[in-house]
Amino acid sequence: MTNKFTLGATVALTVAGIASFAAFGIAESDSTPVSDTLTAATIPADQQMTIWRDPSCGCCDAYADYAEENGYHVTRIDDRDFDQRSVEAGVPAQGLGCHLAEVDGYYVSGLVPVEIIQRLTSERPDVTGITLPGMPSNAPGMAGKSGTLKTYAFGEDGVNVYSNE
Repeated sequence: MTNKFTLGATVALTVAGIASFAAFGIAESDSTPVSDTLTAATIPADQQMTIWRDPSCGCCDAYADYAEENGYHVTRIDDRDFDQRSVEAGVPAQGLGCHLAEVDGYYVSGLVPVEIIQRLTSERPDVTGITLPGMPSNAPGMAGKSGTLKTYAFGEDGVNVYSNE
């Protein structure tokens, strides 16, 4: 009886040890941080941002970092033809920014401050998107930090000033 008990206990411990080792091995081999496993389903739409940008544009990277620091989950896509993509999305050719982003169903062209994007996604106006034309030196992602930025809304009703802050 003691031998059967010892044999049973040994088998049980062996199986438990193999299972633990296998689970530990899986956990150790999966080095993806939990924060990197977030999916579109777990991130609110108004906090997801996709940026199409020229791969050699340093201010676009600085802007993406700025957006991430302000709570956005940013996907960066290298696209040397982002300007063509912008026009196809409805951005007026004379109002192009230095990159194109999409946030919660809206297009955002240029270095638009996150406060203005947050207002856009919370107010949900009937527009295609907003643009901050060019590369103003006081915009996020650029060196300067003070001054007024004029952002325009664009859509079926044309182009209008959205923000002048």
